[in-house]
Amino acid sequence: MYYVGIDIGGMTIKAGLVNEKGEILAKTSCETRPERHYSLLVKDMYNMCGQLANEAKISLGDIKGIGMGSPGTVNSDKGVISYAANLNFKNVNIIKEFSTHTKIPCYVNNDANCAALGEAKFGVGKGAQNAILITLGTGVGTGFIVDGKILEGRGGAGAEGGHICIRMGGEKCTCGERGCWEAYASATALIRMTEKAMAKDPLSLMHKLAAENGRVSGRTAFMAYHAGDKSGEKVVMQYVKNVAAGVITLVNIFRPDIFMIGGGVSHEGDYFIKMIEKRVRRHAFGGRINKVCPIVKASLGNDAGIVGAAALCME
Repeated sequence: MYYVGIDIGGMTIKAGLVNEKGEILAKTSCETRPERHYSLLVKDMYNMCGQLANEAKISLGDIKGIGMGSPGTVNSDKGVISYAANLNFKNVNIIKEFSTHTKIPCYVNNDANCAALGEAKFGVGKGAQNAILITLGTGVGTGFIVDGKILEGRGGAGAEGGHICIRMGGEKCTCGERGCWEAYASATALIRMTEKAMAKDPLSLMHKLAAENGRVSGRTAFMAYHAGDKSGEKVVMQYVKNVAAGVITLVNIFRPDIFMIGGGVSHEGDYFIKMIEKRVRRHAFGGRINKVCPIVKASLGNDAGIVGAAALCME
């Protein structure tokens, strides 16, 4: 069986032809260009399905389902993307629009939910009935699999773990509120922390590293930390505490079988994951009595959204 998984991003739309084993047989992509009417974006996605079929030398009729992962609030029951700021979408019935091009069954869900489903079905969380995925990137994305199913909340507006409050009246978040976990644990927050530390320490190695890279990045503090820079170490240690604070909260609420961490910052490697895991095991409710699940790096990388979107069709 063949399925198409589409990962809709603010800059790029990625699509893949996926089999029932979660293997990607062909991939393609195109610019999103969100300034256009959504009908043109949907037409692009339909054309991508044809490209994938041609590449795999199958017909469109061999595709059993098309799944889409979109940022923002998605009402999967109605097939409506209620709100996606980066796409200029508001109450867009994307399934209805897709049906003007094809009779292939189509499904849509939040992109982080799709990534969590992909990891739980075919990735490092394979076999887990209760799993959490967080992605540490520009923001903090979260996806929850509970009893084998995506947790969405009313109208698909739930499961926004990045906006749990970890510090009342704290840093302003992009959502407009203050103290959100995203404002402390995202790569954006990490860069802000790095810049503040650099301003306080003109002799920090981070200045040289940033100059060599042409900018301050999410890696600047980590590279300085590995080189023995004290200011870099302070940034990394505080960032680990920030990430762990949200992980502890989610673990206390859900007690999943596995907790997966993805996104750009996760590429710092096992030592970063282990530092978070150590804090979670120490501070989660019940300590050693209530065992904490494994905390691991997500395995599907940038393909998680494609595989997870295709998995929507298999559910």
